[in-house]
Amino acid sequence: MPGKFVVKKGTTGKFRFNLLSTNGQVVATSEAYNSKAAAQGGIRAVKKLAADAVVEDQTTKEWAAAELARKAASATKKTAKKASGALKKG
Repeated sequence: MPGKFVVKKGTTGKFRFNLLSTNGQVVATSEAYNSKAAAQGGIRAVKKLAADAVVEDQTTKEWAAAELARKAASATKKTAKKASGALKKG
């Protein structure tokens, strides 16, 4: 028996879905959607994206080092852009 998606309407009137495993345990819970159709669209998106999704393990030292380098490069770009803009104004 495969897992299943269960759509529910909460006390706020918004819709959510749970993805249940074969033993009935909740594997994932969606955000709140304003309509049932939007929740069903979320289910379609999960089905489409999850099959080939990669796993990004943000608990590794390698990921932390790469993230630090990415943030430093982004900060450098922003600083260079501000400096360039200041030169054009002056």
